[in-house]
Amino acid sequence: MIINKIYFFHNFGSLKKVDVIKLVYFLLYIRLVSCKLCNSSNFSAIIWEKMGTKIEAFAMSLLVASLVLLSPAVSASDDGLMRIGLKKLKFDPSTREAALLDSKESLGAKAGDGGDAVVALKNYMDAQYFGEIAIGTPPQKFTVIFDTGSSNLWVPSSKCYFSPACFLHARYSSRQSSTYKKNGKSAAIQYGTGSISGFYSEDVVTIGNLVVKNQEFIEATSEPGVTFVAAKFDGILGLGFQEISVGNSTPPWYNMIAQGLVKEPVFSFWLNRNVNDQNGGELVFGGVDTKHFKGEHSYVPVSRKGYWQFDMGDVVIGGKPSGYCAKGCSAIADSGTSLLAGPTTVIAMINHAIGVSGVVNQGCKSVVKKYGSSIMDLLLKELQPENICGQLGVCEAQGASSEGIESVVRDAEGKSAGLNALCPVCKMAAVWMKSQLGLNKTGDVVLKYANEVCEKIPNAVGQSVVDCESVASMPIISFTVGGKTFDLSSKEYILKVEGRGQAQCISGFTGIDVPPPRGPLWILGDMFMGRYHTVFDYGKLRVGFAEAV
Repeated sequence: MIINKIYFFHNFGSLKKVDVIKLVYFLLYIRLVSCKLCNSSNFSAIIWEKMGTKIEAFAMSLLVASLVLLSPAVSASDDGLMRIGLKKLKFDPSTREAALLDSKESLGAKAGDGGDAVVALKNYMDAQYFGEIAIGTPPQKFTVIFDTGSSNLWVPSSKCYFSPACFLHARYSSRQSSTYKKNGKSAAIQYGTGSISGFYSEDVVTIGNLVVKNQEFIEATSEPGVTFVAAKFDGILGLGFQEISVGNSTPPWYNMIAQGLVKEPVFSFWLNRNVNDQNGGELVFGGVDTKHFKGEHSYVPVSRKGYWQFDMGDVVIGGKPSGYCAKGCSAIADSGTSLLAGPTTVIAMINHAIGVSGVVNQGCKSVVKKYGSSIMDLLLKELQPENICGQLGVCEAQGASSEGIESVVRDAEGKSAGLNALCPVCKMAAVWMKSQLGLNKTGDVVLKYANEVCEKIPNAVGQSVVDCESVASMPIISFTVGGKTFDLSSKEYILKVEGRGQAQCISGFTGIDVPPPRGPLWILGDMFMGRYHTVFDYGKLRVGFAEAV
């Protein structure tokens, strides 16, 4: 799971006065605690006893009064499916509560004929899809991301005292549940962005109309940093395989199957990308909803349990193969990742095609200038890109020692950079050149293209902004899965964020480099799953895609 920085900064900027007040009181509370711990004088103790409790109580009452929980609609139908609906919330930078769930709504679920469950999902900015669950007896409600890229369930704990994120979200209280069972085993999870730590507890978990008994989950007592502060969800419910579960905890999905709560060992996502529709989508446990896709699903087997990982073919940019995955890459379908992440080599090519400014890499330009012609010559001799840079001495040759590689290349600023540092960009340049030679481009055109793509390296710390006026003319980006091509148009891979009377268009592609044997890896997040209805078939260990409607 990768938390999208785009929605975080808009969320954080949209905090209303009441949220600021909560944070102020939280910091005041922390300050009072610190004073009590650091100063043992009678005066300090008296001040704490007289004022600290009152301020804490006032801050907590303010929090309770101002937090508005949202609740997805859950419904059952004659087809025997239980639906967990996703609702889409139009982004208003000045209204944080517009994206929160209404606590006055109940789960309202009814059992389907086949023992299936459908969970309504809410959609925030096409970047967060979340639904409601309940833990304990009586039920304590939480909004969670249903994340196929992780396998643990966690929610903030009432014992989380020092994290602002906990203070601004619903917290689980074991004292208020008659079905709570103590566990106490410690736990910590590191996501692509953000982390949590805490301890395991056990209780009943209600998902739609399904009541999962004896479910182990994490009470988060620490949510450091700011990643989860402005999140529209309280916690995360992982739907990945147990192989990646922290502490080998049994995921809720496994217990649904073991306890006979679902008709079939299958769950499916429909993510609504219509920004004007309040219905954000549905997560169906136990089957699929035929109203939300057309045609037949194209299935591909799970290649490695852990994530929902499968083999993927080449990426095609505007009808032209990139060549990078011609011999195969891996991909995972990840409902917890907002965007679409892939190898930097290909993302830079996509950036070039759609006009993203990117980051100028002078080391890359140095490689193209010094070794470009040699790389082309070796490509024409049918040497593979991954071997060329080793033969040129820019990378360590296979089986060779790095000792003796003393050559250096000066970048534009005159700083010295070892050849090992230039190895990654050399390999990228070789791939770019091969893609152009495959299109029968001349040498000058190939070198010009490689030099231009050197200016489109994805910015790891910023957003990839594009010109909104040019979105309509951007090329189709296609992914090959199971021998079938899945297209994404610019209206599907460009996010338009509006706020304060201005619109900004942001590329939905981001770079991530996962080395073998797990990689090269693509993460097909909500952007892809929004276009293609996705089935996760645990029984047959496969993932299926069909055009969503």
